[in-house]
Amino acid sequence: MPARKVRVPQSDPELVAGLARIRTELEIPERVPADVVAAASAAATRPRELGARIDLRDVPFVTIDPVGSLDLDQAYAAERRRGGTRVRYAIADVAAFVVADDAVDVEAHRRGMTVYLPDGRAPLYPEVLGEGAASLLPDGDRPALCWTIDLDDTGAPTGWRLERATVRSRRKMTYVEAQAEIDDASAAEPLVLLREIGLLRQAQERARGGVSLPLPSQEVKAHGGSYELAYDVPLAVEGWNAQISLLAGICAAHTMIDGGVGILRTLPPPDDRSLDRLRRVAHALGIEWPASKRYADVVHDLVPGDPEAEAFVEQAVETLRGAGYTLVDPAATTQPEHGALATPYAHVTAPLRRLADRFANEVVVALCAERAPAPEVRAALDPLPDVMRDAGRRAAAAERAVVDLAETLVLRGRVGEVFPATVVDLDGDRATVLVRHPAVETNIDASTVQLADEIEVRLREVDPAQRRVTFERA
Repeated sequence: MPARKVRVPQSDPELVAGLARIRTELEIPERVPADVVAAASAAATRPRELGARIDLRDVPFVTIDPVGSLDLDQAYAAERRRGGTRVRYAIADVAAFVVADDAVDVEAHRRGMTVYLPDGRAPLYPEVLGEGAASLLPDGDRPALCWTIDLDDTGAPTGWRLERATVRSRRKMTYVEAQAEIDDASAAEPLVLLREIGLLRQAQERARGGVSLPLPSQEVKAHGGSYELAYDVPLAVEGWNAQISLLAGICAAHTMIDGGVGILRTLPPPDDRSLDRLRRVAHALGIEWPASKRYADVVHDLVPGDPEAEAFVEQAVETLRGAGYTLVDPAATTQPEHGALATPYAHVTAPLRRLADRFANEVVVALCAERAPAPEVRAALDPLPDVMRDAGRRAAAAERAVVDLAETLVLRGRVGEVFPATVVDLDGDRATVLVRHPAVETNIDASTVQLADEIEVRLREVDPAQRRVTFERA
């Protein structure tokens, strides 16, 4: 499931207190234990030798990330080749610094993944590794796992491999910088190719019925003595860059399926009820969805920057239910797919932020070398689905709590106001309604409404301490 990003004014005392409550309620760790930091600091000075590494320090890798990011998992490079392109994608080699069952590994298993909040994060690994020795920063040589993926002129992969390498990033770019250089035609060839490859991969995704939700960032902005909810439209380069990561994950999944061992990221396709609900959301927001049009096509045809489109994408996340991790079953004739991507898929490109990626990469690098994964890697796979499920629930709960807190901030001081809304779902005595402006989802008594009713609701209560807003039918 894509992550929501919410920016809030951290000068508001109620908000600061609310974020502290979220950490306490969800048991999100605020600091890394001293013994774990000490172990990570020692490991940072002497990365492990895990076999031969190819020397790719002459490849002009760059990283492309949000402003301020230091936990750089991926570095990208590409070149034209006859009949297509070659992508090189370097991934942080966490296994070079973390040993099974050492203090850092045990703490990483306890956390599962990095949890992000507007005022900070609870990292998977100590900063000395995650934002230092293991991060692909442009300050020297780094151990990495490097994908080499050849694509034909349609963007389809014709061959790939994953190898251990030594790399040297040339530049730490932001999405804004990358987009500006592409737009003003000053970009070097790899960035030009990023656009070309990204567009081809997006076309392939659409053709197979896949959907990568372009989830906008939400921002709570001060406005005339109160707050309003605004959306930041993702830049096009963010989508193109994401396609490179998805490409690696798809190649990894096929490698593990062919090898009969590994861990896949899975998601059931949206069920009929979820799609029916989303159709009502589209109607409420004025988005056309003819009966003949696929859900994937509706998403791909959204107009970037349109507030209703951004609200629709926020609601579309609700169709991504049941995501998990599944071990490859060598005896099965078919393996589960990622329903949103309409293909088998694996998480392998964010090992600094997700525990499962480290072990999936170890499986793939072994299989690409035509050898079996090490026994300790195989043993580590078994508990991973449960570890990642629990970590994912905690991260999702934190994300939802932040959104709820932001909504109370936006609606504070508006008790008694009446808002237009649409009934988008019914469940027993509860009706789910979508308020249009601001785009807030809430529940009311279902006894007097029917599905798709256009109604008005009155804001009855705002409780920032409980992160709760209460509406009633006007």
